[in-house]
Amino acid sequence: MKLNRRALLQLSAASLSLTALSLPVRAQAIEELVIAYNVNLPAWDPTTGPSAVNPTIQGIYQSVFDQFILQQPDLKPAPGILTDWGWNDDKTQVWMTVRDGVTWHDGSPLTAEDVAWSLARVADPATGSPIQFVWGTLTNHRVEGNKVLADVAQFDPTIFKWMYFLTGYVLPKAYYTSVGAEGFEAAPIGSGPYMVEKFERDAFVRLKANAKYWGGAPAFETVTIKFVTDAAARVAEVESGNSHVTLEVPYEEYDRLKATLTGTATPISDIGMIFLNDIDVMLDPNVRKAAAHAIDKQTIIDRLLKGYGVPIDTLETPEYDAYDASIKVPYDPELAVKLLADSGYSVDNPVKFKIQTTKGFKPKDYEMIQAIVGLWRKVGIEAEIETYEIAKHYELRAADQLAPAAFYNWGNSVGDPTTSTGFAMFGPSPHSVWDGQDLIDMIGPLWGEKDEAKRIDGWKKVDAFIAENALVIPLLQYVQPILSAPGVVVTPHASGALLPYLMKRA
Repeated sequence: MKLNRRALLQLSAASLSLTALSLPVRAQAIEELVIAYNVNLPAWDPTTGPSAVNPTIQGIYQSVFDQFILQQPDLKPAPGILTDWGWNDDKTQVWMTVRDGVTWHDGSPLTAEDVAWSLARVADPATGSPIQFVWGTLTNHRVEGNKVLADVAQFDPTIFKWMYFLTGYVLPKAYYTSVGAEGFEAAPIGSGPYMVEKFERDAFVRLKANAKYWGGAPAFETVTIKFVTDAAARVAEVESGNSHVTLEVPYEEYDRLKATLTGTATPISDIGMIFLNDIDVMLDPNVRKAAAHAIDKQTIIDRLLKGYGVPIDTLETPEYDAYDASIKVPYDPELAVKLLADSGYSVDNPVKFKIQTTKGFKPKDYEMIQAIVGLWRKVGIEAEIETYEIAKHYELRAADQLAPAAFYNWGNSVGDPTTSTGFAMFGPSPHSVWDGQDLIDMIGPLWGEKDEAKRIDGWKKVDAFIAENALVIPLLQYVQPILSAPGVVVTPHASGALLPYLMKRA
């Protein structure tokens, strides 16, 4: 069965809980839906620059721009701007059928030429797409009627998954080439369910419903997204009624407020992890392994996150394609002490390094790192905490200038190991800070492996190698808390994107 956006919205509405439906219908009076968002929007181009690979911002981008392929709330793909897609028999070409009748926000038609141009643009290294090495596997993009064809320069088994993932957006060729990058940033237009009415950097964006949207007009005519990076401030926003919806609040506040507001808390595809940079003391495997074994993940989840979280030992969650439950990195402080002693460190002579973290971007992110630093201190690790905004993390990571340890929240809404372990740990990737040649040699052949079973088994072996050598420290799979005013019904998306077009009036 093929789903269009209208059908998807109808299915989302039909799946609302009885609890939500029994709440007062206060949303009928809401003319302007206000959302307190947990991150700023640095740039409007969803295909270039560090913002394009920030999973949290995708909810804003998907409100204004369409992706090539639609991703449903359960993460399954569905027809979007592309209604059909696939490879030819020998997988030397890809083909895509473009939906008829779609218009840009300025009223001009969206055509196959826009799709071909968008794909060719992000495949061009000069464009600055952080995922250029994915899009560059396709070349010679061309249009035949309402179809787009491209040659496969290098086989990538995940290419169509990327069309509903980071940077997989269709942009208007004529408008963009007319106004240029600067003009597009000043007045962005897409083909999505909302149009940009007003944007105040570091403050808010006001969106107006696209009445001609191909998937059906959204329920709320006007949506204002406030950028509220402080978690306590987001709690105050919804508790006071100044905002109708927010996300990523402390779990104790979520438990308190869900009695009077509508609450949803479901596992999402995001994970919390600690990048280890192959510099300084992290070149010592005993230090890395000790740091990993000294962390009591389940206790941190139970005490700090009120049980909202799933401990993990690889960069795969149970829903990911390459998850291997047999790979374990247990909490073992005695082993951590021994490992450090083997390298000459102890509580009296601790190994020292810096760990970077966000503060308030995710519930209890800073507090989790405080707890981890406390656990490390008990075994002979003295870590200095440095806080930064999420945008700074992207800047430092792209330049390979992260501290020896850096806390981050990795999103992988397509569940493929290339988009979790692959990009996080493959040295040549701009998203990795671990550059070990042994790992590069293991991962390299998997990018183009055409045998799917062999590909997934290969990634499981990579995950086992990473865990054995403590090249990264996975912590947990997140459960995302969302609070909304009575009468506003939010359909959570397993990607973690908070999408206004999936919000309804009860």
